[in-house]
Amino acid sequence: MNEEQRLPLWRQLQATTHVLQAIRQGQSGTAALAGVAPALRPGVQALSFEVWRSLGRAQALRKLLAPRHPPAPVDALLCTALALLWRAQDASYDDHTLVNQAVEAAKRSPAIKPQAAFVNACLRRFLREREALVRQTDGETVARWNHPAWWVEQVQSDWPKHWQTILAAADQHAPMVLRVNARHGTPSQYLEKLHAAGIDAHEIGAFGVQLSSACAVHQLPGFSEGWVSVQDSAAQLAAPLLLSGLKSTGGLRVLDACAAPGGKTAHLLELSDAAVTALDVDPLRCELIHQTLQRLGLQAQVLAADAANVAAWWEGTPFDAILLDAPCSASGIVRRHPDIRWLRRQTDIAQLAATQARLLHRLWPLVKPGGRLLYCTCSVFRAEGDQQLTAFQAHHSDAKMLASPGHLLPQGDHQVTAATDNPSGDHDGFYYALFEKSAA
Repeated sequence: MNEEQRLPLWRQLQATTHVLQAIRQGQSGTAALAGVAPALRPGVQALSFEVWRSLGRAQALRKLLAPRHPPAPVDALLCTALALLWRAQDASYDDHTLVNQAVEAAKRSPAIKPQAAFVNACLRRFLREREALVRQTDGETVARWNHPAWWVEQVQSDWPKHWQTILAAADQHAPMVLRVNARHGTPSQYLEKLHAAGIDAHEIGAFGVQLSSACAVHQLPGFSEGWVSVQDSAAQLAAPLLLSGLKSTGGLRVLDACAAPGGKTAHLLELSDAAVTALDVDPLRCELIHQTLQRLGLQAQVLAADAANVAAWWEGTPFDAILLDAPCSASGIVRRHPDIRWLRRQTDIAQLAATQARLLHRLWPLVKPGGRLLYCTCSVFRAEGDQQLTAFQAHHSDAKMLASPGHLLPQGDHQVTAATDNPSGDHDGFYYALFEKSAA
C-alpha cells in the first residue's frame, strides 16, 4: 500500500476544501496545490480536479440544501463533497464513505467543527433525495455546463453550432501527448520504443504520439535524454507553421516573444539551426525555459523582459520570424486546468485582448521585410482569435495573411471542424494566424 492510500480520506477532503477556498479567493490551482503537504498532494490534486469539473452543479445543489449561504469554509466543504457525490456512477468512493469522511473532516476542522452536524444533515439529505435534487438543478446553466454563466454565453455567441461540444470537451480528461524530438528520431521510431516498454500509443500529427493512458514522465523511454517532451498536438503546430518555407541567407533569427515554459522554443530549435531569442516577463519562468532547453540539449538566448517594452531588450536587428504566443484566457486548455473557468472574470477577456493587440503592434516593426509573425493563443474566444486578426490587418497594410489554421476547437470524443486543417484526433483549443511582411 502506498503512502497516498494509507492517508485517511478525511485529511484529503480537508486539503481539497482548502484548495477550493484558495481558488475562490483568486489563487491558481497550481499555486494552491503547491501549498499542500507532499504526501497528500497526489490524492488532493485528483480530488480537486474532480471538484473543479463539477463545481457548478455542486454550488447549485448546495443552494437547495442550504439556501442561507453558510460560512465560506463550510460552503467549500459542502461543495467539495457534493461535487464528488452527485454523479454516483462516476464517484471515486461509495456514498456513505464520502459522507462519513466529509463529516469527519468537518469535526477535525476548527472553522467547521461547530457546524459538523449541519454538514452531516445536508449530505445525508442529499443521499436520500439525490435524484430529485439533481433534476431540480438540470435547468440551471451553470449547473448543467459547469462553467460560469458569462463563459457559457460567450461560447454560445462565438460558436452557435459547436458551443455544446466545446463546453462538454472541457470537462473531459485530456490525453497525454508527446512531441518527438526530430533530432532524435521520428514518431514511428519512438512508438517502437514505447511498445517495447509496454506503453500503448499511436501517432498524432507530424511530430506527436498520444498515449492510451497517462504515465509518469520518468517511465518514458529517453525522457531524461531529451527524446520527447509533453506537448498537446495543437501546440505542436506552432514551430512548423512559422518555419515552413522560411529562408534566410545569413541564418535565421527567431524571437519567441512569450516563451515560458519553453516548449515552443525547444520545438523551434529541434526543427532548425536558428538563433533563437526567448523572452518572458517573469525571471522565475525564464528558469523553466533554461531547464527545458538543458534537458533537450538545446541553446537559446533567454531574456527576462516585457516583450512590449521593445527599447529595454531589442538591440536593433530585425528578426526573420517572431512567435507571439500571447497571454490569453487559456479557455482552450480548461480540460488540463479546470480551475481556469472559476478564476477568470468576464472583464478579463477585453483586458487580455488589449494586451494581445499591444504586443502585435509593438513586435510587428521587428519583423524584417519578407519575414513572418505567427500569432497564437490557447483560447476558444473569438476576441482573442479572428477578431484580433481583423483589427491587426486593418492597421497594417504590409501584413499578408498566409495559410494558417485559424481557430482549432477542442473536440473531446466528438468531431468538430472549425478549419479544414484541424489536427486529427483529440486536441486543445488554439488559434493561429500567420502573417508575412511585404518586402520594402
